[in-house]
Parts: sequence; structure tokens; C-alpha cells
Amino acid sequence: MKRKITLKQIARELEVSISTVSKALKDSNEISKDTKQKIQAFAKLYNYRPNNIALSLKNRRTKNIGVIIPDIVHYFFTTVFRGIEKYANARGYNVIVCVSDESYDKEVVNMELLANGSIDGFIMSISAGTQQKNDFHHLREVMDQGFPLVLFDRVIDGIECDKVVMNDEEIAYEATCKFLEEGKKKVALVTTESYFNVSEKRAEGYRRALIEQGAHYDPKLTLVVPFRGGEESCIEAFFVEEEFDAVLCVNEVFAVQVMGIAQEKGYRVPEDISVIGFTNGLLSRYSSPTLTTIAQHGERMGEVAAEMLIEKLENEIGFEEEETYRTEIIEATLIERNSTGKKK
Repeated sequence: MKRKITLKQIARELEVSISTVSKALKDSNEISKDTKQKIQAFAKLYNYRPNNIALSLKNRRTKNIGVIIPDIVHYFFTTVFRGIEKYANARGYNVIVCVSDESYDKEVVNMELLANGSIDGFIMSISAGTQQKNDFHHLREVMDQGFPLVLFDRVIDGIECDKVVMNDEEIAYEATCKFLEEGKKKVALVTTESYFNVSEKRAEGYRRALIEQGAHYDPKLTLVVPFRGGEESCIEAFFVEEEFDAVLCVNEVFAVQVMGIAQEKGYRVPEDISVIGFTNGLLSRYSSPTLTTIAQHGERMGEVAAEMLIEKLENEIGFEEEETYRTEIIEATLIERNSTGKKK
């Protein structure tokens, strides 16, 4: 789609001041009739829609970037934020961070707060509540107001904006194949609800690896842990109900819990049960045994997201040019530690 025309662009095309354009569109008596008619006709021709926030700021830049993350405690999101701040600061931008706490309502409030003159653009990862509700009107509203938006990790296919994602399906496929190369026969998956788009992609990589490698795919070996707690009791029940010799977990918290419960029940890790988790955080490095993990390279993801946003902010395209968006893919890395064995 074409980028929306701005006051600044109308002023440049008609060789008048931004203030003159603003007053003409408000039908001010300070502007001559001919000038008003010319500006209003031009604005109508190019489907200009007033942006009250932009008007109040008079097109000035704040040099601030708004970042909204779902969880401040999660190691991955802290590393992404570190990458955003590192790149933005080097380019002379400040970063204002808000935490949605996985809440749709809080995410909307955060966006409204930041859009009220505080920032020039957004970088964000969608909250669980927003994905569950499947309501993204607040994202479209800020983009309609002229704010560039970059989504990372948890992204929405239906929103046209720049995105930074990881090769979730491919790396889950690789991790599952590692289990099979060890000689494991019953590989389980501990995941979250399918509305988490990254979890669904990881589940697809898991399924595809088992099927393509000729292993048996059993839907009963997929444990879907409910959002908002209760994972430990679910995992304990899973051990009672099912038999497996390897587990792929969509985050490192699940993986460490799986290892702990397995050891409590007398299983040896990795001899009896091998475990791999996503996110190469402190839990992975200091668990016993140390956890084989998938490094998501959050800091690099943050740097790329900040670069994409600042590029949009500093390279404004003309209103007759097509707005283009791109998706950058960060390649994850499988880091082998002691929770998995050797190939057979």
C-alpha cells in the first residue's frame, strides 16, 4: 500500500509552510481563500487524514523509541532489549521500555501512553493475551497515526510491518533430529497453546522431523501446558501417563522442570531421558546436568529490530511511493551440553 501523506509533504509539494497547511485544513480565516482551496483540494486528492498526534508535535522528532515486551523476567526478552538499546544509543536514540505482562489490556494502554508524543516509533513482541484475544486494532491504529512498527519474535502475519523472527520451525526440526541420531525412540514435546505463533512453528518442526525421519509421531506425546501457571503439575502427570525417552521443550523453564521431575522419579538424564530447551539463559548453564539449548541470539535480534526502525525513521519515503516491509530471520544455534547424549 502507499504511505499516507503528511502535513510536511503537502507543505513541500505546494511550497508553503507546515503551519499554513495545518491552518488551511482547519479552515482558518488567517489563510486566503485561494490558498485554502488549493491545499484542501490537494489533501483530498491524496486522501490525507489528520494525525492529531503528529499535529501536536508539529512534526518534530523525539529521538525516543518505544519498546513493549511481554515479560521483563524472561532471559530472552532482556537480551533483545539489550540489543535494541545498544544499537539505538549508538545512533543517538533513547529507548523507553514498557512491559505488557502478557496482558492485552496493558499492551493497549502502553501503546496509547507511548504514542501520546513520547516516541517516534515502536518495537514490540506481542503479548500472550493479545494473541489469545486475536485483536490487533491497536497495532493498526498506531501505524495509521504514522508511527513505524517493528515486531520481533511473536509476530502477526496479518499486520503489514517490518518483522524480525527466528527460524523456529527449522531449529526445532534440527533438535528433534538430534534425539533420533542418539537412538531415542519416543520423543515428546512440551509446549504452550497454539495461539503462541512461535510455539506452533516449533511444534511443526518437531512433527515434521519425526515424520520425515521415519520415526513414529504420537500426538499423545505432545504436552500442551496451560498459559498462566500449573506447568509443574501438568509435567508430573505427563510422566505418569506417558512413556518417552527424550523431550523437546519450547522454553528453558519447562526443560529444567522436566529434568528435575525426571530425576525425582529416578530417571537418569541423558541416559534414560534426553532434554533440549529453547533459550540459552542462566538456568540452562547452571542446571544439573547442564541443559542442551537452542540459543535464540536475542541481542542480535534486538539490534536488527532497532536498525530496521531507525532506517524507517530517517529515510522517509515520498507519499506516492509504495511502502515496503521486510522480514529478517535470525538463525538459531543448537548448543550441546550434558542433558543430551552422543550420536549412535
